[in-house]
Amino acid sequence: MADVTDTQTTQRIPRSPRAEAESRSPEFRLAMGALGGLRQDLFHDPFAYRLLPPMRTDGPVVRRMPGRIRGGLAWTPHAFVGFLAFITLVTGLSAGHSMSSGVVVLFTAAVPAAAVLLTLVRPVGAFWLSLTSTPVLAFLIGDHWSGWPWPPGPFAAHLAVLTVVALRTRPRTAAWMWLLTATYGAFAEGIAGYGYGGNSWPMVFVSALLLLGTTVLNVRRAAREEVAVQQSVTAVERDRRTLLEERTTIARELHDVVAHHMSVVAIQAEAAPYRVENPPPELVQAFATIRENAVASLTELRRVLGVVRAEDHEAPDAPQPTLADLDGLIANVRDAGLTVETAVTGAVRELPQGVELSAYRIIQEALSNALRHAPGAPAKVEVAYVLGGLGLRIVNGPARGLVKPSPGAGHGITGMRERVAMLNGEMTAAETEDGGYEVAAFLPVAKDESA
Repeated sequence: MADVTDTQTTQRIPRSPRAEAESRSPEFRLAMGALGGLRQDLFHDPFAYRLLPPMRTDGPVVRRMPGRIRGGLAWTPHAFVGFLAFITLVTGLSAGHSMSSGVVVLFTAAVPAAAVLLTLVRPVGAFWLSLTSTPVLAFLIGDHWSGWPWPPGPFAAHLAVLTVVALRTRPRTAAWMWLLTATYGAFAEGIAGYGYGGNSWPMVFVSALLLLGTTVLNVRRAAREEVAVQQSVTAVERDRRTLLEERTTIARELHDVVAHHMSVVAIQAEAAPYRVENPPPELVQAFATIRENAVASLTELRRVLGVVRAEDHEAPDAPQPTLADLDGLIANVRDAGLTVETAVTGAVRELPQGVELSAYRIIQEALSNALRHAPGAPAKVEVAYVLGGLGLRIVNGPARGLVKPSPGAGHGITGMRERVAMLNGEMTAAETEDGGYEVAAFLPVAKDESA
């Protein structure tokens, strides 16, 4: 029994790989991170297809040239790589050993040139082709006095490959390529040098200078792109700030102009009955309705302008109207002289706030249109609570009486369509056969959204 207990006590609890890595020393984590970078840069999908994109033609000099010339200049990087491949081929052919056959000379010159061309489509793969083919080509050439372990053709090709690949990748990749190149040179001279002098240190020195220059170019290019992004963000923020300032100015002007006139309307409507001796009750009630509507419009105007002028774009604390306020809206338009009939069908229930507000505004706008464009005509409001949402129908007859309809068309119908579209609903608005107008809308409500 004691043996079992000791065995269970000494069992080691396995830890996660992340916890195991965090328990290592900083040097170990640094080394693992470096090896991970090497694997990511040079060993992870090394022959991935990455076509060299055309050069940008929006520079200060190129963009002033004719279109045909500008289009040709876009392929300057590809032509430059092709020129490097041609130089590499010529170098390899001119340095061919006299004892080697023509096929061997052509092969040892074509492979480095192919590695340079490969940088156009598979940059990391081109590096591996250049590095791994160099000892094979040096062995085939066989003349160690002409360059070991870098014969002239592979020497020029490898420098070209390092430069192009470094321009197309990150600085870390350039550092890894240089380190592998130096490692190969040291191994080839120290172990397989056959007692001959080598040219690895010229390769290491020249390649270091080239990679340092390309790294500086990459860093400058990345810095320019970052500055361009920051300038774009700054421009967007500046435009937004300008828009907010313009909205604030418009809101202030609207408040100064519209609120002033609405206040005058309210005061005049309140004082009008006292200027007439023994005014009839209908006239007193009409002026009272005018005053109430003017005061309500002032309140609504201040609420809307408060949203426009608010810097944080937050909605006001005042409650938004819902279908529960529909009776007050109907009573208001009836006091204004519109005969309205209402009909509510279905199981009345509380709907999402957005649906309630949109339905109220659609009915309000439709009745306002009936007052303006069809004075004296009766109207009917139908509200249907159905399983999938809410149906609305507001219809009015043709204009009657001596009052002329209000001319022109506003944005009421457009506003109603936008509210319906915002809720993924459907809406129709058209004239009826008897000359009236009908607005019908359906506002969908998901089953889990109904309260």
